[in-house]
Amino acid sequence: MSSSPSTRTYRGHSAIFLTRICISLALGLCVPIPGPAQTARDLTQLDLADLMNVEVTSVSKREQKVSTAGAAIYVISQEDIGRSGATSIPDLLRMVPGIHVAQINAHTWAISIRGFTDKYGDKVLVMIDGRSVYTPLTSGVNWDQQDVPLEDIERIEVIRGPGGTMWGANAVNGVINIITKSARATQGGLISAAAGSQEAGRGLVQYGGQIGGKGAYRVLGDYANLGNALAPRGETVADGWHKAHAGFRSDWELSPKDALTVQGDLFQSREGQTIDTLLIKDLPREAILDDWISVGAGNVLGRWDHTLSNGSGTSLQVYYDGYDRRERGLDEIRQTVDVDFEHHLTLGSRNNIVWGGGYRATSDDLTPGYAIRYVPDKRTDSLFSTFVQDEIKLAPRLWLTLGTKLEHNSYTGFEYEPSGQLVWNLTDRQTLWASGSRAIRQPARADFNIRADVAIVPLDNGGLGVVELTGNPNRKAERLYDFEVGYRAQATQRLSLDIATFSSHYYGLQTNEPGNPFLTTNPGPTYLVIPIIFADDAHAHNYGAEVFANWSVTHRWKISPGYSFLQMHVAGDPSSQDPAAGAIANESPKHQFQIRSFVNLTRNLDWETSVFQVGRLTDGGNGSTPGYTRLDSRLGWYVGEFLEFSIVGQNLLSPAHAEYHDAFSILHTLAERSVFCKVTWRF
Repeated sequence: MSSSPSTRTYRGHSAIFLTRICISLALGLCVPIPGPAQTARDLTQLDLADLMNVEVTSVSKREQKVSTAGAAIYVISQEDIGRSGATSIPDLLRMVPGIHVAQINAHTWAISIRGFTDKYGDKVLVMIDGRSVYTPLTSGVNWDQQDVPLEDIERIEVIRGPGGTMWGANAVNGVINIITKSARATQGGLISAAAGSQEAGRGLVQYGGQIGGKGAYRVLGDYANLGNALAPRGETVADGWHKAHAGFRSDWELSPKDALTVQGDLFQSREGQTIDTLLIKDLPREAILDDWISVGAGNVLGRWDHTLSNGSGTSLQVYYDGYDRRERGLDEIRQTVDVDFEHHLTLGSRNNIVWGGGYRATSDDLTPGYAIRYVPDKRTDSLFSTFVQDEIKLAPRLWLTLGTKLEHNSYTGFEYEPSGQLVWNLTDRQTLWASGSRAIRQPARADFNIRADVAIVPLDNGGLGVVELTGNPNRKAERLYDFEVGYRAQATQRLSLDIATFSSHYYGLQTNEPGNPFLTTNPGPTYLVIPIIFADDAHAHNYGAEVFANWSVTHRWKISPGYSFLQMHVAGDPSSQDPAAGAIANESPKHQFQIRSFVNLTRNLDWETSVFQVGRLTDGGNGSTPGYTRLDSRLGWYVGEFLEFSIVGQNLLSPAHAEYHDAFSILHTLAERSVFCKVTWRF
């Protein structure tokens, strides 16, 4: 159940007290304190001069310059992260044009790229240091389980558009690749603490050191305690969130040609949500109740990089991931083992080849919940894959990249995902690129095996009917055929520009088709089951564009505007009987705009402001979410080289606003205006 009024009041007074302490410290920090001299950073040289030479790895699984990448890619850098004031990865992703980030409650987000927004976001592949974090249960991401200290993120590479050739199934509309810093880059100690109007407390303790002459390590522990948010009618619901995380990373230079990384995490969370659900063991009872979510998770990853005598390189990565998650009364125990091998080599002066293969096994054990169960309740699935991609230098400024991924999964068998990219460096500062690709979303466990009771229907004879969403063992993979054209340039010494356009055609999208009703007595009294069966009878055509720029107005002031346009046309096939087949097109905004401003006010004082404007959603008939404008601002003080203090305001334009009405019976809450302060000490 939700916290008592006295508990909520205590937490509120504690947050206000801590905030006042932080403000007092801030006033003290306005007075210069002796320390190592700092010079104001020259923002003209910060990003723009190196725009075309930024190294990325997500497009081709190898380091390459942005100028030779034939994909729409956006890099969130260390500096972007540090000055953003964000407290979570979803908040960081708001700055990427083409991504829709919608908060459902304190710990749940709907995140999509180029449409098809819902809680599970099953057309976006998310990775942390090469470890896939989507759940095979729904093909989505449990964002509340992805706890990476923002201080340890090296960069986030976001591909807008298919990445199936390199990354496989579910990299349909995009790839989010979170890359953390090496242990060598985080030597020494770090302590940070934050508190404010919405957070009872958040803290991180970390230390890194050397292991002999060849190794480095870091160990960390962090904790966060977030209070309950407000529901649309002003009441408080039970979405408070308490999480704890311990982790380590070690990096070893075994020899001039061999490097080894070993890292791992333990994570525990307890959080709440208020849901509207049937109670299938107590029919015809339907209840609005506070559902407590508990998560225990752990992972360990090892990666060995080896350079061969001919200059080519290999990489072998193995990881284990396991978690126990209880939500809606359903207990999911899952274990995954993944092995991935890659080989990068050059043939002559024109061919740059990457090839490899992998195997993944995942097993689950599912205990029925309030109104959801899986048949069978245990399952083990395997995924075999191999890929090859060749970047061919056709001319000094012209590259053609061809490749494909071949996979065999336990649901639909053999699948293929080819792609082609053409990149033309018009000049040293201008790149024109085009691509075409096929990608697939393989069915999830829920598509085949779920039984979800969603509604009670009174019958004319006084009996009882239950509408049941039912998985379909005959489901096929959803297919995307995508075509893109892009242009990026460093127009002047102070101005860079990136434009991407796309036309995407989808087939085999999910519909909900009526089945034949039948009587059952399991569980409880006799009632009529009215099945709604998953099928593949919808198609879509999406098209749009994304544009962003970086402009150094002066050597101390930079602004970064961005805009995305998305037009979705989703419809059922002639064979479909689903009247709502096209409703998902209403759940993604047609227009999004953002602009970020970063100013070095003095040598030790920075000010960052971000404005995000998101268009209206109609949420597929579950209610309308008005468009909103969000203003976030951060003021940061740097005292010497080791102490940083910041005050952050989020959602400053209104007391509260809704960002999404979820379609899975979660009572959404409001994103509230909040202020918090943070202190970081490095030693």
